[in-house]
Amino acid sequence: MITARDDRRRTFDAVPAGAQAATWWGRAWVRALEERAPDPARLARGRAYACEGHVETVTVTPGRIVAYVRGSRARPYRTELSLGSFTDADWAEVLEAVAADPAALAALLEREVPQSLAERILPGPGELSARCSCPDPARPPCKHAAALCYSAAHLLDADPFVLLLLRGRGERELLDELARRSAAHAAREQPDAARDFPGVPARAEVARTGRLPLPAPLAAPAVAGPPPAYPSDPAAPDPLALEQLATDAAARALALLTTGEDPIGGLDLWQDAVRLASAHPTAGLTGAARALYRDLARATGRTTTDLARAAAAWRQGGLPALTALDEPWDPPAGPFDRARPLLLAAGLGSFRPDRNRLTAHTRQLRLGREGLWYAYEARPGTEDWWPAGRPSPDPVSALRR
Repeated sequence: MITARDDRRRTFDAVPAGAQAATWWGRAWVRALEERAPDPARLARGRAYACEGHVETVTVTPGRIVAYVRGSRARPYRTELSLGSFTDADWAEVLEAVAADPAALAALLEREVPQSLAERILPGPGELSARCSCPDPARPPCKHAAALCYSAAHLLDADPFVLLLLRGRGERELLDELARRSAAHAAREQPDAARDFPGVPARAEVARTGRLPLPAPLAAPAVAGPPPAYPSDPAAPDPLALEQLATDAAARALALLTTGEDPIGGLDLWQDAVRLASAHPTAGLTGAARALYRDLARATGRTTTDLARAAAAWRQGGLPALTALDEPWDPPAGPFDRARPLLLAAGLGSFRPDRNRLTAHTRQLRLGREGLWYAYEARPGTEDWWPAGRPSPDPVSALRR
């Protein structure tokens, strides 16, 4: 798992020759630079440079896109585009707007810029600025900066999270924060009253000498349409959630057939619910998954926020990582005692111990019973700890991943 710090730097290979903006947000990006360019001829030369593949490896960090652009000289020029990063308050507004709007959330997960956010996240007049090491004395952008702008539009076409990184946040941390906010929205929703459905335990049904009659077949429809789904009763569970559960059951059955062992037979109700919720990195964000999260949380007596946090731990390292989340314990002397001086020597600060946990400000390490360290992060001034990074037997490596 990528940490927030590692997530704020992305490097792309040289943009292919001939690549141009194809999406509406890619073209809006180009217009932001073209509107402040005094020389159309310089823009035309920059577009030609981009089409001919003059832009080399591109690096994107908060507020900046940097690349070397080949010009008429043997040595390429260092070219930079700058765009203002959002404040924490700006990000809070943007993330809350996405979490509260299913259409915006679905668009972002499909790697499209939501129309409702266009004015907030795309560069406005005068926001996008350029610098270059070339000797062109004219007012920017020069042709090298224009070439970088046209090439960057191609990157934004494929992945709008590049634009969001420019505004200050990486993809992984954005998805984690959206999962938290989506869980909070789901918790505030008023679920329908729970209903009891008739049924019998599978073991008891198999033991019957007779079988219950099958339901009558459906009448033939007048026209071809989407396939019918059972149960069709509007009071029945959500069909999309049933589809996910059926898919999971099929994968479990295949494992039983091929290995003779049940891969999840030893899990309790909570652990299995967490496993189901963690099936996809974006679980809990879409409408269907949000309903599944709500149903799983209700069945286990937990909140959707508890489930989202536990699912993040499961993605971090499976059942051992979930155990490290849920179970404080007293480790023996040895690796735990040596961890604090190792962290201090690595320049990571002084950590205070509490059972199997080491904490310093917004960072925390938890030692699992199997000897692995699990990193956690919290927002300043809170105790809202969330898993971050991959586990490691070395505390310094675990904190830096």
